[in-house]
Amino acid sequence: MSSSVLFDAPGPRGQRRNQIIAVIGGVLLLALAVLVIRALYNNGEFTSAKWSPFGQWSTWRFYLLLGIWNTIKAAVAAVALAMAFGFVFGVGRLSQNRAIRWISGAIVEFCRAVPVLIMMIFFFGIYAYNGVFPAAWNPFAAVVTALTLYNGAVIAELVRSGVFGLPKGQAEAGLSIGLTPSQTLVQIQLPQAITAMLPALVSQLVVILKDTALGTIITYPELLQQAQNLASARSNVIPALLVAAALFIGINYLLTLLAGRLEARINRRGHTAGAAIGRAPTVPGAPIDQGAAAAMTPHEARDAAAKAGPQDRV
Repeated sequence: MSSSVLFDAPGPRGQRRNQIIAVIGGVLLLALAVLVIRALYNNGEFTSAKWSPFGQWSTWRFYLLLGIWNTIKAAVAAVALAMAFGFVFGVGRLSQNRAIRWISGAIVEFCRAVPVLIMMIFFFGIYAYNGVFPAAWNPFAAVVTALTLYNGAVIAELVRSGVFGLPKGQAEAGLSIGLTPSQTLVQIQLPQAITAMLPALVSQLVVILKDTALGTIITYPELLQQAQNLASARSNVIPALLVAAALFIGINYLLTLLAGRLEARINRRGHTAGAAIGRAPTVPGAPIDQGAAAAMTPHEARDAAAKAGPQDRV
C-alpha cells in the first residue's frame, strides 16, 4: 500500500541546506536574546533590589501563590462547566431531532465566534450592573462564564467530530441488534469517542488555564494581575512578569505531560485489548484463526498448533 506524503524527503544537498538555515536561524535568535538581555542589564533589571523580593515569603503568600490559586480555581470551575456544556450541546448537534440539532449548532457556532475577552467584559458588566452576584464575585463569575461558553463550544465540536470519526460499522452494529439511534449514540459511539478525544480534551485544559490571564482586564486577581500588583508595589515590572511567565510555563508543562501520559495509556490499553482479542485461548481440535496466529509469539503459536487437530495443521 502506498502512503501519501506532504513533501519528498530531502536529499544530501537539501539536508545541508536545511542545516545551514537552522544554524543561521539559531545564531540570529541567540543574537536577539543577547541584545534583549544586554538592554535589560543596562536598565538595571538584574539588580538584586528588583529580584530580592522573590526570596521573601510575603511576596509568594500575598501575591504569587494567591494568583496561582485564583488561576487554578477559575480554570477548574470553567473546565467542569465547559465539560457539561460541551457534552450537552455536542450530543444536541448529533440529535435526530432537527430543531434540537439546529439550536445546538447555532449556540455552539455563536460561542465559538465571539472572542473570550469580549464575553468577559460583557458578563462583567451584566453581573456588576444588575447585582447578580456579590461585588467581590463579579470578576470570577465573568471569567468562568466566558471560559465556559467558549471552551464548551470547542468541546462540543470535539464530541461531534469524535463520533463522526468512528467507523460507520459501529452505528450499524448497534442498530442491527435492535438499539435505537439514541441508544446507539449513548451506549456505543459516545464511550469510544470520549476515549479517542481525551488527549484533545486535556490539551484544551491548557487553553483554559492560559485564557484565565485575560481576567486581568476586569481586575480578576489571577496570576498575571497579581504579578502586576507586585510590580507596582516593588517597582520591578520585568522581573515580576518574567516570574509569572515561568510559573505559567511550569503549570502548562505539567498539564502537557499529563496529556502525553494519558494518550500513551490509552494507546497502550488499545494495543493490549487488541492483543488479548487476537490471542484468545485455543480449544483443542478447533481451527487456528489466521488473524490470531499473526498476533501470537512463536512460543504461543507452537502451543496453539499442538492443541489444534491434525486436520488444522495441514
